[in-house]
Amino acid sequence: MDNKKINVVIADDHKLFRKGIRSLLEEFPLVNKIYEAGNGIELLELLKQLDTLPEIILLDIQMPVMNGIDAQRRIRQLYPLQKVIILTMEDDEQFIMHMISEGVSGYLLKDAEPDELEEAIVKVVKNDFYFPPGLAQLVLKSTRQKHNLKQDLPEFSDRELEVLDLICREFTAPEIAEKLEISPRTVEGHRRKLLEKSGSKNIAGLVVFALKNNLVFIK
Repeated sequence: MDNKKINVVIADDHKLFRKGIRSLLEEFPLVNKIYEAGNGIELLELLKQLDTLPEIILLDIQMPVMNGIDAQRRIRQLYPLQKVIILTMEDDEQFIMHMISEGVSGYLLKDAEPDELEEAIVKVVKNDFYFPPGLAQLVLKSTRQKHNLKQDLPEFSDRELEVLDLICREFTAPEIAEKLEISPRTVEGHRRKLLEKSGSKNIAGLVVFALKNNLVFIK
């Protein structure tokens, strides 16, 4: 991460929870500025006022005025590259899959340990996605339960599948470039193609697509 400091927004309607998360963030070496919003409308107003978008938004789902799901949809429309981590007590696999389909970069349960919060932020900044342990099994379980018609998959080149495998194994673009002996720019080209072919909104969605369709196998 090159010791780059990042800015974070906490969007949650519970002041005590926000202050608790803020106290934790202030202890993380990588965090620079911290902003707060009490609901989705406040969050969108804050993003409008900021000179530079934050690297991460920590977004609660259950909020008054505008909830996290609606706020995430507006963020995707207005700021397609914005990285959002959902903070929630909801661990239902259908809900999680839905939020990933809405374009979040990761999710974290509110009863997670503080070091997992830091890990989630680091990984979303570095790798563009973070899922807690067990996500792969959750995706496979969700897919099996639907036992739906298998969709026709787009054709991927061998190189694209190599890049996809390394993305899912949490290698960064520079690391993938070094491993495959290609330029970082070429890696970014492959990433764009993978997103287009899979119809994924971001890297988190791409990872889920790969898992659902058995294109990669990760523990």
